[in-house]
Amino acid sequence: MLKTFNIFSGLVFLACAALQWNDPDPLLWITLYVLAAISCGLAFTNNNAVKFNITLIAVYVIYAGYLFVAEDGVLSWMLDHQFESLTRSMLASAPWIENTREFGGLFIMTVVCAINLLVKRQAAVAEPDLSEQPANS
Repeated sequence: MLKTFNIFSGLVFLACAALQWNDPDPLLWITLYVLAAISCGLAFTNNNAVKFNITLIAVYVIYAGYLFVAEDGVLSWMLDHQFESLTRSMLASAPWIENTREFGGLFIMTVVCAINLLVKRQAAVAEPDLSEQPANS
């Protein structure tokens, strides 16, 4: 089940990365999405990438926090624009639309990396550490 989840998530993140070429800051977003896809690839291959996922989660949460409180961020969308539809076209006169959508992308990437981190940590706890077992003589 986790392998299917990571294949699907990784492919979605790669597709999202490919769609970032017309973004005002494409290299940043391509990098963020590709790193999330790498997290999925590592989880798919059973690679225990705890530090990698913790680092990604930290980066995503910090950037999402910034987008939440930024002048034209999520709070502005909620309070000043009364949850205006995010499906309409992005305009220079409505920057909160892009910032809120970007916040959503960071949230999704954070959740996927957190799932990969938690599953790997649970698996590590469930597996006995054979290196600490006394050898039978």
